[in-house]
Formats: sequence, C-alpha cells, structure tokens
Amino acid sequence: MKPIKEVTSVITPLDRVNVDTDQIIPKQFLKRIERTGFGQYLFYHWRFNDDGIEKADFVLNKPEYKNSEILVARENFGCGSSREHAPWALGDFGFRVVIAASFADIFHNNCFKNGILPIQLKESEINELLQSGKERPLQITVNLESETVETEDGKTYSFSIDPYRRQMLLNGWDEIALTLQLDDKISAYEKLSAK
Repeated sequence: MKPIKEVTSVITPLDRVNVDTDQIIPKQFLKRIERTGFGQYLFYHWRFNDDGIEKADFVLNKPEYKNSEILVARENFGCGSSREHAPWALGDFGFRVVIAASFADIFHNNCFKNGILPIQLKESEINELLQSGKERPLQITVNLESETVETEDGKTYSFSIDPYRRQMLLNGWDEIALTLQLDDKISAYEKLSAK
C-alpha cells in the first residue's frame, strides 16, 4: 500500500447520508478477482444513466472535482453489506481519504486494511466542509501525523486515529507487509521445526 502522511486535494462533496456499499460498488460488478478495475464502476447508478452516459449533475462527473483524492459525505457512510470491494473501488478511483460524520463499522475497518484513511469529524464540521465545497472547489490538507484537516482558508479540524492503524497507514503497511517484517524470524523458526 502507498503510505499516507499528508494528502492535499480539492474535496469531492458528496452531500448524502447512509451511502451504502451497494451504491459505492453495485453487486453486478463484483465478479472481478483482482483488487483493481473497480473505480470505473464507483457510484455507477448515480454517475451514469441507463444508456451509460454520465449524469452531468452528479458530483463525481463535474470537472472541478476531477482527480480529487478526498471524499466528504455525511453520517453512516459505507453501511449495508460488508463487501471489501467498496474501499477497493474508492481507492481505484483515486480517493485516499474519506471524511464523514460516521462510518459503518465493517466499512471503516476495510478502509484501513486497504490503504484508505477514514476520518470522522463532527456533524457541524462536515456541514462547513460540504457547504464550502459545493460553493467552490475547496482544497484541504489532511495530515495524518498531526491528525488535522486544514482548509485553504485557515480552518483546522482535529481527528483521532487508533495509534496502531495510524502507524500502518503512515508506513503503507497491511497485515501481510507487517508479517513479512518478521520473515527472518519465521524462517529461523521453520528451520528449527524441520529438524
């Protein structure tokens, strides 16, 4: 995984509550076995008409939010089924950070395991970010080391991440990478066990 220390980007203001995983990545696109290629189907039913043409009024289709790495939404983001494909789709599309008033537990855990930083802010802070981000493209900086979100107009919001998860994201580690750091000890143990 790619380490996350600081992300500076225009936010994508997705002003919706209860965004479920079937909207994030609809079930008909879950046939792939790789973790890549899901970004093209992110929010598919919201992004495209039945004929596959982009809906001009959907936020991800607006040019000012192209290449955004930070998604901002309301409460209960990632609810619904526990599909790990949801963070895969968000990451494949280019999002590295999701900021919301609250997250569904399984989705929240899956983000950390797949290199996406989920940040929970107060509802009033989410309101400010969404309002500003809908009025004009709003650039913010998320700093995982200092656990702050800073807007281009000088507002700063604080968040807190579990120290273990914070360390994993700062270093770009998943559980496999963490285990491989002990490869020499594992190999030594296997040699002893083989005798």
